[in-house]
Amino acid sequence: MPRAIWNGEVIAESEHTVVVEGNHYFPVESVRREFLVESDKRTVCPWKGTASYYTIDVNGDRNENAAWYYPAPKAAAKSIRGHVAFYHGVEIVDERAGDAGESGLLRRLAGLLSR
Repeated sequence: MPRAIWNGEVIAESEHTVVVEGNHYFPVESVRREFLVESDKRTVCPWKGTASYYTIDVNGDRNENAAWYYPAPKAAAKSIRGHVAFYHGVEIVDERAGDAGESGLLRRLAGLLSR
């Protein structure tokens, strides 16, 4: 199941992510909102629309503007309405994809070394 992890905490987890341009967009209901702080940052994508951002705050450690979403995506991006994506050091682990990501690789190596 795809998970977004930062600073040792699972920020989001869902079987129903939407992947657009290599980014996992998590359904908003799968995101732990207690870690998100609304940001004033906005950017514009020509085909997706205007993105709004969150800062991630885990135990006082902040990752500025590390999550984004499209409150009113354009028609071409309607599949990501109600979804949140992550970057800036947020690790996305998708065990369905063979434990992709650094932590998955480390778990596999640890398993091999313990044999």
